[in-house]
Amino acid sequence: MVVIRLKKNESILKTRSHCPYCKKKLIWFELIPIISFFIQKGRCRKCKKKISWQYPLVEFFTGSVFLLAVIYYFNFTTYDLINFCYLLIVSSFLIIIFVYDLKYCLVSDKIIYPAIIVTLLFNIYLAFITDQFSVLTTSLAAAVILGGFFLFLVLLSKEKWMGIGDVKIGFLLGLFFGPFQLFAAIFLAFFLGAIISVVLIVFKKKTLKSEIPFGPFLTGASFIIIFWGNYLINWYFNVFLRGL
Repeated sequence: MVVIRLKKNESILKTRSHCPYCKKKLIWFELIPIISFFIQKGRCRKCKKKISWQYPLVEFFTGSVFLLAVIYYFNFTTYDLINFCYLLIVSSFLIIIFVYDLKYCLVSDKIIYPAIIVTLLFNIYLAFITDQFSVLTTSLAAAVILGGFFLFLVLLSKEKWMGIGDVKIGFLLGLFFGPFQLFAAIFLAFFLGAIISVVLIVFKKKTLKSEIPFGPFLTGASFIIIFWGNYLINWYFNVFLRGL
């Protein structure tokens, strides 16, 4: 709903949920995530128009991300609860960025800038609460370095390799991860992007000249690192050290 309303410049907060075709306002039993979609057989109860699969898919993956957050990060201490709520907020931003960029090949400023502000404020909070201002400086450095690297690629390729929106995502991820997990997320994003691009070209869904949004790979890799990053990093270094 957020993704579609952003594109149409509709209010996210003031307007009630409604059918995008006949504008019928939806009542509570039409708004149950996933379940309502299947009860209504994927159609509006009034005009019978098909409801996009985007709704249940986004609901499913959002629920899955929140469940994983509970499993990996939930704790009852005040400090952990604040961190947990922060993780849910950033995850919500990343999901919107993922879907919007995948659907429209754009990064919405209405989402990316608030996400950057929230992440920056949280880093400032961490610096004060832990009395370690290196947390803030290293995150800012990671954001500037990654954002600058992406900007260099944008200028070098004249936006053929990636767009200015990817620069903003890079800045956001730098603030969110810091330097160590950020490297793993970027490596994984490029790896997944290369694999999926080759598959699409092999099956003739894309060509070498086709534009493929990089934002979904950045955000998708970020979720993998959020939940399984430590395992992947440890595995990588174990393999690397054994190789030496």
